[in-house]
Amino acid sequence: MDYASLETFLAEGKAALAKGPIAMILVEDLVEVESTIRHHLKAGFAAPLVFAPEALTLPGDLAEKIHRIPWNMHAPEALVRAVNPVIAAAPPGTWMYYCFNAEYLFFPFCESRTVRELLAFHTEERRAAMLSYVVDLYAPDLEKNPNAVNLTEAMLDRSGYYALGRPDPENQGHPKERQLNFYGGLRWRFEEHISEKRRKIDRIALFRSAPGLTLRPDHTFSDEEYNTYACPWHHNLTAAIASFRVAKALKYNPGSTYDIPTFRWSNSVPFDWSSQQLMDLGLMEQGQWF
Repeated sequence: MDYASLETFLAEGKAALAKGPIAMILVEDLVEVESTIRHHLKAGFAAPLVFAPEALTLPGDLAEKIHRIPWNMHAPEALVRAVNPVIAAAPPGTWMYYCFNAEYLFFPFCESRTVRELLAFHTEERRAAMLSYVVDLYAPDLEKNPNAVNLTEAMLDRSGYYALGRPDPENQGHPKERQLNFYGGLRWRFEEHISEKRRKIDRIALFRSAPGLTLRPDHTFSDEEYNTYACPWHHNLTAAIASFRVAKALKYNPGSTYDIPTFRWSNSVPFDWSSQQLMDLGLMEQGQWF
């Protein structure tokens, strides 16, 4: 269903928020929008909210399965202005998720289990949010794929990932409890082209709505417990978002595109689109879920 604005959706389509999990797909350009929507429908999200420009066209069978909201992702604070009103409108405790186009959610055993099963288990562990690593994908041949996107030949880095303590400015810069900043992938290898505040690869992509909860521009939440990677007593599930977003940006940006003839290096490996590969590489944690 199409809506004239976000305000119209919140007034007329609020029933879509009555039962989660709710997926919000934020469309920055027209690259792989259809595959992004289909991937998340298959994962178990019903009727995603798609924030998209007017130029986007979708097949009829797909258009009828989504709630389409006109949105300009290049406007200031476009992310938080889209997500936070939906959080506020949803019933408290509703599981929600957000991503951008050309991004694909993976979680442990997603080939045989749905996102609803994942979140049911996470809820039983008394967790209200789930850490996700944004894993950069890229095409191996940039002459063949100048926008760096190729789903059938996608590659990722098998090493080069690390974490640092997240300083707490309210506690003399000491690290925050159970919070880390994670780095790696293209943001690490080509950091000279990426501002410092955009180099992290961690994102709290799955979370439960709550009164007063807000998403911040750096992909963290106003409730600090949401930003933790695990509960105090054991490791929890984490997810991964396989993403062409950074590769696209580096090739679209005139300041970096001519400096990068290829994204391939000695630690590039083909992405096999499986949760097992991401777990084997340490990019996803199954916790106590077997």
